[in-house]
Amino acid sequence: MEKIWLKHYPPGIEAEVDVQAFASLNEVLRHSCERFAQLPAYSNMGASISYAELEQSSRDFAAYLQNTLGLHKGERRS
Repeated sequence: MEKIWLKHYPPGIEAEVDVQAFASLNEVLRHSCERFAQLPAYSNMGASISYAELEQSSRDFAAYLQNTLGLHKGERRS
């Protein structure tokens, strides 16, 4: 099958993904937050959040879950 969409990829974008490049989804996110810190991670209705802001918000939320709610790794509350 001819992958006709590949001719529309910007320069430097690989046609195939190296699934062995990262050990986990968490590692992919951490790497992206470091590499693209100043770039927008999400944009919606005129508001954006950078990768650096995403990482900080994620850390703040994790601290809240651990320190305020007292949750531990893998724990769930209903």
